[in-house]
Amino acid sequence: MTDIELPGWLALIASFFLICGGLFTLIGACGMLRMRNFFERMHPSTMGMTLGAGCVLISSILVTSVLLERPAIHELAITLFVVVSAPVTAITLMRAAITRGRPHKGEKPG
Repeated sequence: MTDIELPGWLALIASFFLICGGLFTLIGACGMLRMRNFFERMHPSTMGMTLGAGCVLISSILVTSVLLERPAIHELAITLFVVVSAPVTAITLMRAAITRGRPHKGEKPG
């Protein structure tokens, strides 16, 4: 596919960031299991995804820049979308849960 090989030091750094990204995502998933209700579960999942995506982004930029032999920053557009859309999605889900938890008109709470 390509004649360019990754230097060993770059492969180590990229692997480190990929492993960190996977660990952040795993920690976020385990944090979701420990929380009691929906609102508490929102925080670890969004934090784990954001940190995990950041680590994968760094690894991808490093490897792609070496393979293309020029700075590759197009991954930033993808990550920007993920980082911006994650909080918006979380807020929308929380508002829906709050609205769903309210009693309807004429209904007794509890």
